[in-house]
Amino acid sequence: MKVLFAGGGTGGHINPAISIADYAASQDENFQALFVGTMRGLESKLVPKAGYDIKYIDIAGFDRKNMLKNISVLKKLFKSKKDCKNIIKEFKPDCVVCTGGYVSGPVIMAAAKAGVPSLIHEQNVYPGLTVKGSEKYVKYLAVSFDETVNLMNEKEKCVVTGNPIRTELLNADKEKSRKKLGIDKPFVLVFGGSLGAQKINDTMIDLIPKLAKKGGIKLLFGTGDRNYKAVKEEVDKLGIDSPDIDVVPYIDNMAEVMAASDVVIARSGAITVSEIAALGKPSILIPSPNVVRNHQEQNAREFEKNGAAEVITEDELTADKLYSKIVSMLEDTKKLDAMSENLLKMAKTDALLKIYELMKKMSDR
Repeated sequence: MKVLFAGGGTGGHINPAISIADYAASQDENFQALFVGTMRGLESKLVPKAGYDIKYIDIAGFDRKNMLKNISVLKKLFKSKKDCKNIIKEFKPDCVVCTGGYVSGPVIMAAAKAGVPSLIHEQNVYPGLTVKGSEKYVKYLAVSFDETVNLMNEKEKCVVTGNPIRTELLNADKEKSRKKLGIDKPFVLVFGGSLGAQKINDTMIDLIPKLAKKGGIKLLFGTGDRNYKAVKEEVDKLGIDSPDIDVVPYIDNMAEVMAASDVVIARSGAITVSEIAALGKPSILIPSPNVVRNHQEQNAREFEKNGAAEVITEDELTADKLYSKIVSMLEDTKKLDAMSENLLKMAKTDALLKIYELMKKMSDR
């Protein structure tokens, strides 16, 4: 099976595509993958690191605030469709799999023009602009939440798959991970996504002294690469010397540390909340307000509604409030257990299999 993948910009679009490719490779010894992305997106680092080839196109998202800028975007879209047509002609894929983001648009349109079947995967409850715009071009709309089907025009194309979750995360074990990491106390994991989150970082700088003073809590805080130096300088000024406080730029062993954690504090991007659900990890979700249609808060509220997470919006977020939530959750083990049970009820852990089966159907045409 030869598959062309597209999806880029952030880890939330790229990592699912890589997970799907990895799963397909484990099932089909003749599997071949080629990715399409942009030079400036994280895909330029993550895809080669995963061992896959990638072709680059020049494309950008539409600017909803400055419509004049979209003239250049339309020019790039026209050029990128021609580039994608050439990529498809050269690679000759059996099918195309897209995981959202503006990179997916020209790939899907070129695939439809070339008669190559495609699917696009929507990670969030509310479908993004690219997914909505791709409905008429694709064979399948793979969605992660039942509610999303009602928001699509071509409902007959929808297949509820859930979000692709990395195999190593699904196989991670809490006790084994804690033993390997040397953790013997309540463990709180904090991160703001692949790029970091300024508001969470600022709040954590104020929160760290409170946790250090209380003691008895292990903290791992991922700042994001671009923010690490500034955050580390501020934390160092606090003069806190505690083996229980770890501040790092990026968390490479996410499956291990998430499995070991008791409480996760994070944004509520679709992949993050899906991974939290799969591991049954009680969490405090802090939705990013800087996303289209506020989809992160919609994700977070869905979990809150089901008794599976606590939610603090950015305008409510303070070190005192976050500290109070952490302490109260860690002290209420019955609540933690209930949240874990509710999370596991919501979890969809067979997305990779379901998407792979759709890929096979498209390839067997």
